[in-house]
Amino acid sequence: MKVLDITKQKFGENTILYSLTNDNGLTMNVTNLGARIVDLIVPINGKERNIVLGFGTEEDYLTKDMYFGATIGRVAGRIKHGSFSIDDQYYQLPVSPENGHTLHGGLNSFEAKIWEVEVEEKNDQIAVHFSYVSPSGENGFPGELKARVTYSFTNNNEWIIDYQAETDQPTLFNPTNHVYFNLTGDMTQAVGEHRLFVASDQFAVVDSDTTVTGELRSVAETPFDFREPKSVNQVFETNYEQNTLVNGLDHPFMLNQTGFERPQAIITSPKQDLSVEMYTDRPAVVIFTAQFGQGGPDVRGQKLVNHGGITLETQIAPGAVEFEGFGDIILYPETTYQSRTIFKIK
Repeated sequence: MKVLDITKQKFGENTILYSLTNDNGLTMNVTNLGARIVDLIVPINGKERNIVLGFGTEEDYLTKDMYFGATIGRVAGRIKHGSFSIDDQYYQLPVSPENGHTLHGGLNSFEAKIWEVEVEEKNDQIAVHFSYVSPSGENGFPGELKARVTYSFTNNNEWIIDYQAETDQPTLFNPTNHVYFNLTGDMTQAVGEHRLFVASDQFAVVDSDTTVTGELRSVAETPFDFREPKSVNQVFETNYEQNTLVNGLDHPFMLNQTGFERPQAIITSPKQDLSVEMYTDRPAVVIFTAQFGQGGPDVRGQKLVNHGGITLETQIAPGAVEFEGFGDIILYPETTYQSRTIFKIK
């Protein structure tokens, strides 16, 4: 079966919007600004529903929020104090003046770059290959890093993300995608009525500045227990200190298994007319419940409500540079980084 269509149009001064439509009438719009997803439009009962948060122009991203839907790198999450060592060599990254840490690879990282694009059409899927060469020393990271992110869109209603990277010096690499889902398509509705399943027995405890403390805690008898599908509201309507600390979720969940046989996480819409399944080979997923308070941006003409989206950021857990048991994010020249995450719309 032939995937229907890919078209492109101008998205901003230097950027292009690529529109991918499959045989089931689902459309995914992506852009070379930050190798990001902009829209994921699903026909439900004769109406189109856009189930991810995004903006209509390049300018909107530049002025409102650069992380929405973007590829994040070189390192997703927070690096405490912006410092790390590789083979006894110490490195210091620029840090945020607000908290003294480095978030998502630092300012103007992957999310702000204009990526090179190749389009590939196959019988049962269409793919957009994004590539970017991060020069040695960019944002303080050693090594020239050649990164490639491929978005494939299939007739099985799958959005497949493949990451690949090579470096000429030992460096850190731990990418993710910062997609926000709201399966109602209504930015004025919080995600509390969504149901969430996460195949995770442990989460990483965070400090008041949302850096991880090194403690992995059982989800049992806490609002973090989504091993059976439950309402997301349980992380908002609680006095549990980890949730009140961040006003919801901003935490790594350690996944019980990896791979593509069964989903590690599922989000289901309030009316249960739509769900998104997550499959990944990464050992953790950071779930963030968009606690922007009253300061959320306008999204497609609607004011984004507090908790108006939820992320599933697959990665090695933040804290890997500090704590044993959190994983290893050092990439060496003799190794090619490869990982895959799949979001399946049902």
